Amino acid sequence: MKMNLYQDRANGMSLKNITVTDQFWKRYRNLVKKQMIPYQWSVMNDNANIKITKEREDNRIPSEKSHAVANFLIAAGRQKGNHYGYVFQDTDVYKWLEAVAYTLKYAPDEDLQEVADQLIDLIADTQETDGYLVTYFMIEAPERKFKRLKQSHELYSMGHYIEAGVAYYEVTGNTKALSIARRMADCIDENFGPEEGKIHGYDGHPEIELALAKLYEATNEKRYLDLAQYFIIQRGKDPQFFDRQIEADGKDRDIIAGMEAFPLSYYQADKPVFDQEAAEGHAVRVVYLCTGMAHVARLTHNKKVLAACRRLWDNIVRKRMYITGGIGSTPIGESFTYDYDLPNDTMYCETCASVAMAFFARRMLENEPKGEYADILEKELFNSTISGVSLDGEHFFYVNPLEVSIEASRRDPGKSHVMYERQNWFGCACCPPNLARLIASIDQYIYTLDDEKQTIYAHQFIANRAQFDNDISIEQSSHFPWEGHIKFTIENPQRKHFKFAVRIPYWSAHHYTLHHSGGEISPESKNGFIYFDIHQEQFEIELNLDMRVHEIQANNRVKHDLDKVAIQRGPIVYCMEEADNPAPLSLYRIPNKPEFKYTYKPDLLEGVGTIEVEAERLEADPLDGPLYRDYRTYEWKPAHIHFIPYYAWINRQPGEMQVWVRKQL
Repeated sequence: MKMNLYQDRANGMSLKNITVTDQFWKRYRNLVKKQMIPYQWSVMNDNANIKITKEREDNRIPSEKSHAVANFLIAAGRQKGNHYGYVFQDTDVYKWLEAVAYTLKYAPDEDLQEVADQLIDLIADTQETDGYLVTYFMIEAPERKFKRLKQSHELYSMGHYIEAGVAYYEVTGNTKALSIARRMADCIDENFGPEEGKIHGYDGHPEIELALAKLYEATNEKRYLDLAQYFIIQRGKDPQFFDRQIEADGKDRDIIAGMEAFPLSYYQADKPVFDQEAAEGHAVRVVYLCTGMAHVARLTHNKKVLAACRRLWDNIVRKRMYITGGIGSTPIGESFTYDYDLPNDTMYCETCASVAMAFFARRMLENEPKGEYADILEKELFNSTISGVSLDGEHFFYVNPLEVSIEASRRDPGKSHVMYERQNWFGCACCPPNLARLIASIDQYIYTLDDEKQTIYAHQFIANRAQFDNDISIEQSSHFPWEGHIKFTIENPQRKHFKFAVRIPYWSAHHYTLHHSGGEISPESKNGFIYFDIHQEQFEIELNLDMRVHEIQANNRVKHDLDKVAIQRGPIVYCMEEADNPAPLSLYRIPNKPEFKYTYKPDLLEGVGTIEVEAERLEADPLDGPLYRDYRTYEWKPAHIHFIPYYAWINRQPGEMQVWVRKQL
């Protein structure tokens, strides 16, 4: 199966242009252009007067400044100084550049492009003659290049540039941006691989795999695809690889303090990927690896790699994912733990992990058109990704909790990583630019094309106007996610024969209506999609989805959510917060047969749908009362609960927040 989302092909179907008209996502894309990009550039140039947060109150985290751009200036010889920040600090700049590339596509800006072009020039000046570019090692430890891959993030860092360089080249035509990427890949290819004399290993943080796959598609240079596949297949084959490197480099010469305490499973390196049954270790590492695997599986038709992707996907979404789409249930290593371990007030759910799950879902859709992949993509887009940025675009979450108490965050060391307000920036600032590049590229996540079956899959309800080859155009209109009426207008002047597939989301699978022109056509349903056989000059489809409020129950093996429900309407997961409901929020419960009232409020939180319900609340025990006593039945009193979308919480005032709410049995 040859599927693509946004690649022009010499043969088969291709998407030529797409304009996002969706009001919900236009606001976020404007936020990226007008707030996030200039703000982040200011921070990375050390021009912003802000406080940088140390995650988990870890004093080892460098948080005096970003210095990310200055590191390039120093490495290029343009100014004096030392490297500052993490060894992977370069990637903040690269992800910012990638966000700029996508932004220039939908919002051309000569001044912004000039800034980005100058950054490309600086990166080119910094790059060494053999293609190597990681500023930490160039400035501080040139003799240690590729010598401690378990910690060095070298291939991870260069992979992020390769992604950015490809994106910038494809949008602007800047050949220097692509040349830098190719030289990096050539450097890696020169040093890594199965041949004698090369390093038979891989980076401790997967990323290069997905980057090389993108570079292959941009250049058609098969060496890059072969190298991506090598890194995937080699991973975990030699469990002693990292140890031998550390022994040779010096055991007491850590690059990132504390990293040696983690087992090989943390790096997905304890066994080959084909033998890994569950998602283990650092959540972002796992899903970046899976994204690269899924992309390579499609390009190489490697069924064994795809089977490994399916196995890890199933483990994550069926046993290790939060209802918001967040992953990573412990702050210790930002990692997965074990099946059904999903605590709400100590979890991690890093923004980058949710962004990575969106990447993974997209690549799985390219391999096989299953609605479940698009369902998870939708869950990520509307919940646990955008919860990572404030509505002003200048404050961010690294951790995305499902339950928050200000006192617990302030006074419990085990919950100090859980912030009750979004922060200006982080010492480890991977999340803000990662989120910016996802939002800016949202147009790439709406349709998937199948060249062989001549099928266009519409799997995300994001209003747009899209132009395909053969003069086929599709206009999707809606007020989603607040309303469930979706209309597709297909123009097909050449009367080309093709299939058009529309996803029916899991939350509406049993209640929806579908109307279309040409009554003689009988739609086919398969794997969460409704298929239409298109050959008419014009064809219209109207889909009405179930927008009732749903009470969602967790698997009863998730002990943290027993006798509780989460509130969801459409794709949006809702929460209570103290701004609307007097604390403590733990004292509320929803009645056995609730009557929910939904209201769209255009003036609240940039326009959101709210949900209200008459409920019950316990009277809080007096502060000077006994800590323990003989059991007695509590008296529940009438109360009112007001819910807002989870992604919009803590944009008004600090306070408690809670997703899962008690339910009367």
